[in-house]
Amino acid sequence: MTLLAILLPWLSFMLRGRILTGILCLILQITLIGWIPAAIWAVISLQEARENRRNRRLVRAIKNSNI
Repeated sequence: MTLLAILLPWLSFMLRGRILTGILCLILQITLIGWIPAAIWAVISLQEARENRRNRRLVRAIKNSNI
């Protein structure tokens, strides 16, 4: 998924259900200069989504262990 975020940043957003962000990223990616920031934005967003998913799992595990 990281490679997809680098090569086609807009598709990375679309596949994760962030349609408007994907459209904005596609508009940014149309220019060659805008492609680099779009790719960086997509990779950072992907990493944040992974961190959020991991944190939710940890919170769930902590709540379940206290019962």
